[in-house]
Amino acid sequence: MSLSQFKLKYKIWLDRNGKAFGDGPLDILRRVEKGGSLRKAAEEIGMSYSQAWNLIKTLERRLGFKLLKRKVGGEHGGGSELTQEARDLMERFELFREKADEVLNSVFDEFFQKK
Repeated sequence: MSLSQFKLKYKIWLDRNGKAFGDGPLDILRRVEKGGSLRKAAEEIGMSYSQAWNLIKTLERRLGFKLLKRKVGGEHGGGSELTQEARDLMERFELFREKADEVLNSVFDEFFQKK
């Protein structure tokens, strides 16, 4: 058996009394940012709107700040917009994940790809 055939797989998330932020929430927020709607973002990933809304509320409670601003009704209907705190968290998390990926892959290569 050759150890060089292994691949590194991992998940990273921020935790604060439970999962507070990770790839799933990042994906949903990117979709909200693109489409302006939590309902549309939930549909795209096969999640009900109520599940998505409950997830956002849970994350906001754990993080200690709002992720979305709701836009109610109007001529073109309502929608959602990211808060500045959400944008900052998303940017930091993506940069952190990239750096963590570099470091973890380097350590993995050191132990499993040499020889």
